[in-house]
Amino acid sequence: MRLRWLALLVAFLACLAPAAHVLEMPNKLRLDGPLWLAVQQHLYAGWGPFIGAPTELGGLIISLVLVAASRGGERLLFGLAASAYVGILLSFFLLNAPVNAAVDGWTPATLPADWAGYRWRWEIGHALAACSLWWAWR
Repeated sequence: MRLRWLALLVAFLACLAPAAHVLEMPNKLRLDGPLWLAVQQHLYAGWGPFIGAPTELGGLIISLVLVAASRGGERLLFGLAASAYVGILLSFFLLNAPVNAAVDGWTPATLPADWAGYRWRWEIGHALAACSLWWAWR
């Protein structure tokens, strides 16, 4: 029973960043290149190692443990939760991580001409993560 409550708490924490990114997306899409770069390099520093990775990996592990320990309809629900965490992790590694790696080395003077494409990949990655969570919660 305690593991289920922990799963709920971890799921709530895992939802925070993707939901926040989706809510702020319209405003971030209006930022010019240097300001967007500053936001990426300074505002989001530390989220991944302290919030994102622990809650997403922890949620996947807890969900898999609950799948193994459950039966019937509960097993299906925990399986859906596990698949949502897999979706989050896939969107991060396929879309967000490459953008994060590229952006880390940029300065306003070295901002590439196609920076807006990087911004779209980053935003879409977080939107897909939010959709994965929404799909599991419904």
